[in-house]
Amino acid sequence: MSAPIPKTGRKALYVNVAHTMRFDGMTDEESGPLLHYLFRHQVRPEFTCRFQWRVGSMAFWDNRCAQHNPINDYHGHRRVMHRVTLAGDRPQ
Repeated sequence: MSAPIPKTGRKALYVNVAHTMRFDGMTDEESGPLLHYLFRHQVRPEFTCRFQWRVGSMAFWDNRCAQHNPINDYHGHRRVMHRVTLAGDRPQ
């Protein structure tokens, strides 16, 4: 989905490897190469933030500008998550 970001007015393309199947008006076959490129592009190291968890840590991100990509590297520890949705601007 493409929508303007309320704060900047810039257009954004919302794609997610778990939820985006194809582009509107395109077949799966037509969408595949572009989606494959975008899925690889969004997880490049220069676009990522690696959070270093410690006891009591808390992390927030804005789904309009960032994508959560969890990595299971906390073997032997329990991860507790709570989702919070704030009132305010929503992508259209």
